[in-house]
Amino acid sequence: MHLVLRVLCFSLLIPGCLSSTGEITIGCAQWRTSAGSPDICCESCHPGNRLVTPCGPDPKKLCVPCRNETYTTDTTSFSCRRCTQCVGGALTLKKACTRSRDTECGCKAGLRCGDGHCSFCVQECGKGQEPLPAARSCRNCPVGTFSDQIHEKCKLWRTSCPHPHEHIVALGDAVSDSKCGITNNSIPQVPTLPTKRGSEDGTGLVWAITASCGVFIILIILFLVIIINNKNKPEKTTHNEPNLIVPTPPTDEPRSLMEVSFHHPQQEQGSSSETLHSQDSETKLLPV
Repeated sequence: MHLVLRVLCFSLLIPGCLSSTGEITIGCAQWRTSAGSPDICCESCHPGNRLVTPCGPDPKKLCVPCRNETYTTDTTSFSCRRCTQCVGGALTLKKACTRSRDTECGCKAGLRCGDGHCSFCVQECGKGQEPLPAARSCRNCPVGTFSDQIHEKCKLWRTSCPHPHEHIVALGDAVSDSKCGITNNSIPQVPTLPTKRGSEDGTGLVWAITASCGVFIILIILFLVIIINNKNKPEKTTHNEPNLIVPTPPTDEPRSLMEVSFHHPQQEQGSSSETLHSQDSETKLLPV
């Protein structure tokens, strides 16, 4: 029994010394004893140690550290796992592997880890886009959806507002949801102040004066158009007046007398003797 107590004290002193030097602690961290048995059974190894045998007299020999390039996060595991290698053009090393932690990889700018272990990289989707896991790329949010976060799936626009007196006043876009607000129909009627009322009356008066001026200008334009059309119409032709025969004044010339005598109109009525008589009288007047 004394031997067991000495071993236990020695096992407790060794981890403290190793931890002060920065090295990993070796052996079992928690164990239990059994009545009537000198052996102890390990319940949990120190981080970075794997279990060799569950029970034994020496807790230091129950667990051993993982070898280089291996690790374990299970303090009751009998084996260690191989460290992940950040290989590939897109992967970068963030933290090196230790006996108690696997390698932590990252991705270059514009890319992000495709899974929780960052075993591969995918294109980082911006706002207004969503990732396509199968293609490891991005696509724009379809119409009716949006994405306001980096590398998130697109969400549907809202179709209703949270408050009963609000309505959708603007549809969303690829990076924002539809907006809610109070429409004019839902605004309660507020009594109008006298000053505001007077301003409204003044506005109505201005509109009335403007409309009257517009009607007056239109009437003037119509009047001018009518006058111009009347001026452009062709004037009516006047009736030809009958030609008047101007009597020729008597002269002493024989030719003129003869012309007058020959152009004297005959009477429509009368006997032939009267006509002959008048011709004889006219003949006598002519000089020999």
